[in-house]
Amino acid sequence: MTKWLLGMLIGVSVLSQMVFAVSANAVEVEGVPVDDSVELGGVRLQLNGAGMRAIYIVKAYVAALYVQQRSADVRTLLAQTGPRRLSLTMLADLPGEWLAQRLRDGMRESHDADAWALLRPRVARLIETIEAVGRTRRGERVDVDCVDGAVMVSIDGEAVGSPIPGEDLFAALLRMFVGEHAFDADLKRSLLGRRADESIDQ
Repeated sequence: MTKWLLGMLIGVSVLSQMVFAVSANAVEVEGVPVDDSVELGGVRLQLNGAGMRAIYIVKAYVAALYVQQRSADVRTLLAQTGPRRLSLTMLADLPGEWLAQRLRDGMRESHDADAWALLRPRVARLIETIEAVGRTRRGERVDVDCVDGAVMVSIDGEAVGSPIPGEDLFAALLRMFVGEHAFDADLKRSLLGRRADESIDQ
């Protein structure tokens, strides 16, 4: 009996280690490995969710959202401050103008006239930065980071352009992905870390 119990305990221990090892690995979306955490501005950020964005029949990119405190609640996510990251890994070769235009249109549609008037000059700078990238290539990762009170863009870890002040600019970008008027319901659900059968009405 003692040997049997010892064997069971060892088996459970090995199994728990295997489960931990699996959960510690990066998730994969459309063949793209997505880290479960990243470090930004000296802070360890956790993956809130990740999903794929498709335009008609074209798989455009895999989006991943990293925050300090994971949450499936939209208001909680939008209210967070400090370092955050929205990462887009390209699934196709696409012009920078294509990505920039969709980001601009998405942010515009997610805000009323007064809010947009305050954001517009800085959104223009963000769009110019992304357009300056030129053609994005399949496999490239475009990171939009909020760090030190400003928004920064990088391609595969290399900074592009200069920081754009205002954490509200990052919140505006995030709102188009997970806000009330998010442009893709399935992607919103994925970034919120919710199951496919869960409601996202907020």
